[in-house]
Amino acid sequence: MRGLGRPVFGIVELNLNAHDPKSELSRLASCSDEKVCASCNSDMRPCYEAAFALQKVSDDAFNPRWRGTNTLDLGAIAKGFAVDRLESTLKTLHPVRMDCLVDLGGNLKALRGSWHTGVRDPFGGGFAAVVELREGEALATSATYYRGGHIYDGRTGRPVSNGVASVTVLCRSAMWADGLSTTLFVLGPEEGKGFLDGKLTDLLPGEAVSVLWIMDDGRQVRSDPGNRYSAR
Repeated sequence: MRGLGRPVFGIVELNLNAHDPKSELSRLASCSDEKVCASCNSDMRPCYEAAFALQKVSDDAFNPRWRGTNTLDLGAIAKGFAVDRLESTLKTLHPVRMDCLVDLGGNLKALRGSWHTGVRDPFGGGFAAVVELREGEALATSATYYRGGHIYDGRTGRPVSNGVASVTVLCRSAMWADGLSTTLFVLGPEEGKGFLDGKLTDLLPGEAVSVLWIMDDGRQVRSDPGNRYSAR
């Protein structure tokens, strides 16, 4: 798997790097959403389509054009997409026959077997909760402790300041876990729960999504119908 991971992740990086003026993403940034999806590398199209769909249902809370009309930034969803691409490639070329967990910058996916992992305590050195990552499931966290106040509200283009310290999302797709963790960080728990019960069900029908918000005051807020997060 190590030999396959590098080229798969490298191709995603080559195409979707918003900081490389030669990347496909940068070259298509001034195009309409429709033209982007029509003109992009077909292997990358699911990531563009998911980003634009999430922008629509979240009313711009998640916004790949948060920097301005003629810009594109898929940094909040591309890592998860790369993890899903690796899973798809492995299933086609090299089926996984032993327990395997992919970790790409905190974007996790259990390709085979079940794994226990911790949700980091934003205010200490330990874990705030523990979750069992079952085979085929993915986990992603958006938090200020990774790179400071780097999460932006797509509706305003400004850093988020809503009392949220971190959001962890568990679902079947690493791409959606990645994108939703950012979206739900922006929305916060009150608005986020309404989003999960409303518009997200139209976008991802039948998808079980478990969410853990940790607030700046240390409180934990959950939308966790399967009780997947256990106290540390």
